[in-house]
Amino acid sequence: MGIACSIMQQLLQMQALQLTILVGTMTGTAQLVAQELELTLEDADTVVKVLPMDGLDASIFSSDRLFLICSSTYGQGDVPDNAKTLYESLRSARPELSRVRYGVFALGDRTYAETFCNGGRRFDAVLSELGAKRIGDIHLHDASAGTMPEEVAVGWAPGWLALCRAQLREAA
Repeated sequence: MGIACSIMQQLLQMQALQLTILVGTMTGTAQLVAQELELTLEDADTVVKVLPMDGLDASIFSSDRLFLICSSTYGQGDVPDNAKTLYESLRSARPELSRVRYGVFALGDRTYAETFCNGGRRFDAVLSELGAKRIGDIHLHDASAGTMPEEVAVGWAPGWLALCRAQLREAA
């Protein structure tokens, strides 16, 4: 019985949607958001993996996968420190990413209007420039709005995932 269950789980995972959430964070807020998204979205039809961007480079996008960029903004509208290597690797290696699909949940503060959610926006710009296809609009979370980003993300994510499923079915 144990072997049969294991084989069945492997078959389900092969058919399930594979989502990788890449996390760019300075204070841990984006990591918390990603963990809540993992708990919300992981089910028999969706396998979710959360990866902090620390030490990652453009090769993370080498497989046909669905990604969610969950990034805060730091300093003067920069990507967080743990995301800089990945961001710079995309800009310098310039891989062809036309098979990549992604979404963006960006965190920022409208008090800083000129750089609001720029961490996520920068990833969106470089991924799009390299041929990746964004699914849905970028979600821009405003820290000054008084809402908890993880709660907002949990409310937003099921609709985004449904949109992903629909677009991926059309593309197949």
